[in-house]
Amino acid sequence: MAATGGGGSGAGSCFVLGASGATGQALLRELRARGLFARVTLIGRRHLSLAEESGTAVEQVVVDFERLSEHATAFRGHDVGFCCLGTTRSKAGADGFVRVDRDYVAQAAELARAGGCKHFVTLSSQGANEHSRFLYLRVKGEVEKLVQAVGFDRCTILRPAVLLCTRQEFRPLEWLTQHVLGAVAWFFPTAYSVPVQTVARAMVASVLQPGGGKVEVLENKAIHQLGKAEPQLGT
Repeated sequence: MAATGGGGSGAGSCFVLGASGATGQALLRELRARGLFARVTLIGRRHLSLAEESGTAVEQVVVDFERLSEHATAFRGHDVGFCCLGTTRSKAGADGFVRVDRDYVAQAAELARAGGCKHFVTLSSQGANEHSRFLYLRVKGEVEKLVQAVGFDRCTILRPAVLLCTRQEFRPLEWLTQHVLGAVAWFFPTAYSVPVQTVARAMVASVLQPGGGKVEVLENKAIHQLGKAEPQLGT
């Protein structure tokens, strides 16, 4: 375990990729609220406007993901890496989606490992399968394999179902899906969806709890369980 303490008394360092997205924002709030790390570094393509808070020091490093190898220093000296990086096919096109969700993530993982990162926690998707005929699930399966091959001391892969969140950008189909699954969640709370806040708590909790092996894959039900449980420090 790399992080100890709470309420601003943390030690060690972590980085977050994808902090501008819904899950990344929830993760950053969780990290700052719990104070598990002395330093949190956001690595992204632009500088984010953050509310001033005491406690955990938050640094921001702006990088060009098309020339990520030139930013190796951004990935050095971190105990834990959190990756929430991702886009959609409708927003970036098929090639852009593959580049962001697979290539950027895999290269970032390699740089993180070379920079001394011991534990890499990354967001994938329910149904990820490198042999799937669906692009989204195939790419998620491919990047899982690539990240595992990097050779971290510990790698945690989360496979959430549909993420329930409020986005700044309006996505009609996703909006409809979320509202339908939000109602279904009353009857089947862990089957088809998960709030981004729960995913964020599960990502943090995975760092605090003993690992289930060199590589651990958390499916949607496990994310719900871990995200609702209060992480125990020093275990």
